[in-house]
Amino acid sequence: MGSGALSWPFLRLYILTLFYFSANAILNVMIPLRGEALGAANTTVGLIMGAYMLTTMFFRPWAGQLIGKHGPIKVLRIILILNGLALLLYPFTGLGGYFVARILQGVSTAFFSMALQIGIIDALPEKDRSQGISLYSLFSYMPGIVGPMLALGMWEAGGMDYFTWTMIAIAMTTGLVGFSVRMDQQQQEKSAEKDAEQTAGTFQSLSQLVKNPFLFQCSVLMLTASTVFGAVTAFIPLYAKELDSGHAGIYLMLQAATVVLARFTLRTKIPSDGKWHTSYMMGMMLVLAAAALCVSLSLQGGAILFYAGAILMGTAQALIYPTLTTYLTFVLPLSSRNVLIGLFIATADLGVSLGGVLMGPVADLFSYSMMYMVCALLGVAMIFFSFERRSHAAKGTQGESIQKMESR
Repeated sequence: MGSGALSWPFLRLYILTLFYFSANAILNVMIPLRGEALGAANTTVGLIMGAYMLTTMFFRPWAGQLIGKHGPIKVLRIILILNGLALLLYPFTGLGGYFVARILQGVSTAFFSMALQIGIIDALPEKDRSQGISLYSLFSYMPGIVGPMLALGMWEAGGMDYFTWTMIAIAMTTGLVGFSVRMDQQQQEKSAEKDAEQTAGTFQSLSQLVKNPFLFQCSVLMLTASTVFGAVTAFIPLYAKELDSGHAGIYLMLQAATVVLARFTLRTKIPSDGKWHTSYMMGMMLVLAAAALCVSLSLQGGAILFYAGAILMGTAQALIYPTLTTYLTFVLPLSSRNVLIGLFIATADLGVSLGGVLMGPVADLFSYSMMYMVCALLGVAMIFFSFERRSHAAKGTQGESIQKMESR
């Protein structure tokens, strides 16, 4: 049996993550299909789908605060019950019930992901934090490889009967696995003592997105990267139809497989020392920009560029989030770390939404190719942002920098 981030207690957390997010991988396909079958307009379907991510975004900071007060295990068990109820609404209700279920799922995911990540951060030694966060992200993404194909298979084979039993099975399995997980009790108590000192309210902490230079930089980078990722998720199926060669399904499978492979094989390469590695982050933003550029030019370059973009995009998606999250666990003030990490993760949620909301009009005004060129330019801008913003913040130790910042 492994040790550290690969020890059995943590493997159980990753398995729980796999089961939890498997429902959403199926629902991302089933909800639009079911909505169309019920005669819903695209606007209605979009509202139902968007309710999930927007709710998650707004509840993440509050989740970090409550988990800090009550500990991740207590919060996790309550959330698994709420998530189970949400999943049971889908088979037995119509579109109105779907909307309510998406909101409940959004609340659940905000607390679930924060509970798991804070629990992993608090229980692992500093040198293993990046591995734990990377593995959590890996297992949360793995259902996206097979979930959509499973959903299509269920729909074509008879639709709601298979879907009903699948949702019931996922709800029960997730609950059973979730109620059996344990974390280091001593570490939990120490974390509870430390986080009980939190005084900053959730909405009051919003100002730290600008005032805290570490959080500001990481949030801007994550928001921009997530916007590019969101544009890929939203428009690749439509863009692929314009290509003479290249298939959206192959692209998405390549990207998902790259995320999983990179997060596992490169997990030990992610910095976990609390230092800002300028060349590393600039390199990741360069990969992001190159990925979007390949997709943009694939109309002229063909399938080779298209699929190269998938591999590069998957690499960027695999490494940027765990790198920035790990860095913040070292440099944020302990008294408000959970809330501030919740704000950071909310910027990732917001970016995915903006990938559709902001890039859609760009595609309408110009073309999908031009829209991905804009994404590439955003990536180039973040290369310079990674370097320039770090020049002053890297001076001194992380604790000294925070103390000086807070005393001003």
